[in-house]
Amino acid sequence: MTTDFEPLFSRPLVPLANEADAEVTCNVAFPRIAATNGRAFVVHVIEKAGGAPDKAGVEQREELADDVFDIARRAADTAGIDVATDLRFDTDVGDAILDAAAEVDASAIVFTPRGGRSWWDLFSGDVRDRLIRKSDRPVVVLPGDGVETSEESENDPDETADGEK
Repeated sequence: MTTDFEPLFSRPLVPLANEADAEVTCNVAFPRIAATNGRAFVVHVIEKAGGAPDKAGVEQREELADDVFDIARRAADTAGIDVATDLRFDTDVGDAILDAAAEVDASAIVFTPRGGRSWWDLFSGDVRDRLIRKSDRPVVVLPGDGVETSEESENDPDETADGEK
C-alpha cells in the first residue's frame, strides 16, 4: 500500500505569543514554508481568565495581536508566501491551538522555543504537553537560536546586516 505524505511545511499552523516570538518564529519557519510552496496559518491566543479578572485589558491584548499579525504579514511578504491570521480567546491556550490546527487542517504545528516568561512558560507544562500528547498532527519545534529580531538590531547600531561590527 502506498501512502502519500504531504510536506510538514505545506500548511502549518504557527502559534505566536508576542512580537519577539513572531519575528523569530516567522524568520525561521517562513523560508521552510516557501520551499514547499506552502501557506502559513498564524494563530495568536488571548488567554481568558475563566471568570477571574484578566491579566490585561482586552483592547491592549488585541493591539498586541495586531502587532504580532503585522510582523507575520511582513515576514510572509518577504518569504513570498500567503498567510492567514486567526485571533482566539480561550481559557486553555493548548486547546485553542489544537482547535485552530484542526479547523485549517494544518499539516503540522510549528513553533520555536523562546526564553523568558513570555513564550517558553507559555509552552511549558500543560500547553506544551497538550500540544505534544493530544495533537493529531506533527508538532515541529524549530531552533530559534541565532535569529536576530529587529529589536535586537536596533539596540546595536554598530552591527552590520551580516552580524559583524
